[in-house]
Amino acid sequence: MKQKIAIYPGSFDPVTNGHLDVINRALRIFDKVIIAVGDNPEKKALFNVEERLEMLNSITNSLKNIEIDNFTGLMIDYAKKKNADVIIRGLRAVSDFDFEFQRALMNRNIDENIETIFIMTAGEYCFLNSSIVKEMVRFGGSVKGLVPIEVERALNKKLN
Repeated sequence: MKQKIAIYPGSFDPVTNGHLDVINRALRIFDKVIIAVGDNPEKKALFNVEERLEMLNSITNSLKNIEIDNFTGLMIDYAKKKNADVIIRGLRAVSDFDFEFQRALMNRNIDENIETIFIMTAGEYCFLNSSIVKEMVRFGGSVKGLVPIEVERALNKKLN
């Protein structure tokens, strides 16, 4: 029987506990989850791709059936290359849905064999995104409980 492979793409700049919530829940559904760090030259990232990969490897090293990777270009092309059946998108609020729905329809237009699955993050993380985390640290706020301790340390080192 073919292994069900899902890809969870994102910038993960930095990874938050909301991301980890989606990852852990996806692992209950799929045989393998590939966490794919997108390298988008249009976005100015705080952490370079190698740093983001290192953080993800560090905080997920106890999880089984995952792969940490990076990609450039179209996600759907990467998904085909990795023989993935599904692209996972995390949703926090209704505002995320409109953008993600359009992206999912475009991907289906390109390859109808790859589905998009939306996973709602846990309620305690519905306000959380990487930009808010960076802003909190930049202005001296605490992100305890919002990101893994390794990420908190990396943010403090980079921003303070």
